[in-house]
Amino acid sequence: MIPQTNPKAAYLAQRDAIDAAIARVLEAGWYIQGEEVAAFEREFAAYTGSKHAVAVASGTDALIVALRGMGVGPDDAVITVSHTAVATVAAIELAGATPVLVDIDDYWTMAPAALEAVLKGWPKQTPKPKAVIPVHLYGQPAAITDIATIAERHGLILLEDNAQAHGATLNGRMVGRWGKAAAYSLYPTKNLGAIGDGGIITTDDDALAETLRAMREYGWRERYISGIAGMNSRLDPLQAAILRVKLGNLPADTARRQAIAARYTAGLADLDGLGLPAVRPGASPVYHLYVVDAGARRDELQAKLKERGVGTLIHYPVPVHLQPAYKGRVALGPGGLPRTERAAKSVLSLPLYPQLGDAEVDTVIAAVREIWG
Repeated sequence: MIPQTNPKAAYLAQRDAIDAAIARVLEAGWYIQGEEVAAFEREFAAYTGSKHAVAVASGTDALIVALRGMGVGPDDAVITVSHTAVATVAAIELAGATPVLVDIDDYWTMAPAALEAVLKGWPKQTPKPKAVIPVHLYGQPAAITDIATIAERHGLILLEDNAQAHGATLNGRMVGRWGKAAAYSLYPTKNLGAIGDGGIITTDDDALAETLRAMREYGWRERYISGIAGMNSRLDPLQAAILRVKLGNLPADTARRQAIAARYTAGLADLDGLGLPAVRPGASPVYHLYVVDAGARRDELQAKLKERGVGTLIHYPVPVHLQPAYKGRVALGPGGLPRTERAAKSVLSLPLYPQLGDAEVDTVIAAVREIWG
C-alpha cells in the first residue's frame, strides 16, 4: 500500500537526530516552556523572516490566540473561506467572533472578488467586519497581495492561515509576511510537523508578540499574576526539540515535495478531464498536498486506486458551512459558495510526502492513467 501521507517515514529519515533531541530534553529536566521552546521560536522566526515567533499547543490555538491577541471577539465578524479545515472556522467562534464565509477562486483559495463583494454589501444589523483570514491551502499561496489591499482599504486586520504553507512564496516573498500575524499548524502530517500537536504564530509587532506570549500562559507577564485574560496553550519542549531537527531539513523536504509534484504533473498532464493543481503566477507552492480535480469521477478514481494499493484522501469532503455543527450558524457571502461546493465533490489528494520514492510516484501515475484512460 502506498499511503497518502506517512509521518512515520519522516521520523525514520531523521531518527538518530530526533532521538538525541528527545534525550536532551529528558535529561535537562525542564518540561514546560524553557530554552528548548525559546530556541525553536528564534529559529522559526529566522526561517520565516519574522521578528517574533510564539509557539502554542496547536494550529487551532495559533488562530485563537492570534485573534484574541489582536482584539477580535464578540460583536466582531471575521471573513474566511468554507473550503478549509474546520479549525479555521472553529477558531473564529472560539475567539467569540462570528464567521462569514466567502467563495474560492481557481486556485482553491479565497477569491478577492468574493471578499470585496461581501464587504460592499455588508448588512448593518450584523456584527461589523474586523478581520479577514485567507487560507494558503494545500501549500498554494492565496491571492494575498490583492486580499491585503482590500483588507487595508476596509480597515480589516489581516491574519494569514499558513497551516499548510510553511515556506511557500509569492513573487519571492514568503507567505505570512503580508498580515499583522500568521498562524501555522505543526500537526504531524504538515510540511513541518511535530510528533504530536503544535502551532506557532509569527509577527513583526513587538507589542502584539508580548501580548501573545502572555495570552498563551494564563495572561502572565509576571508568574502567577494574570495581567490579561489568557489560556493554557504551550508547545511541549519535547516537540520543540523535534521541530528544531525537522526545521533544519525543511528546505530539502520542500524541494522534494516540489519534485514529486512536478513528476505528477508531467505524468498526468495529457489526461483529458483531470484537473491538475493550478499555480498562481509568481507563486512557488510547497505542495502540502497534490490535489487533482476529478470531477464526477472522483469517487470512482479513489475506489479504484484503493484496489490497486494507492491511498488517497479528500481534503475536504464537506464544506464547513454544510457541516452539522455550522449549518445555519455561519453567514455566507453574496451568491453563495458554488465553487466551494463543487470542489468538495471533485477534489482528491494523491500520495505526497518527502520520503515517497520516484518508483512509487510512477506507480501512482500508472494507476491513475490506467483508471482514467
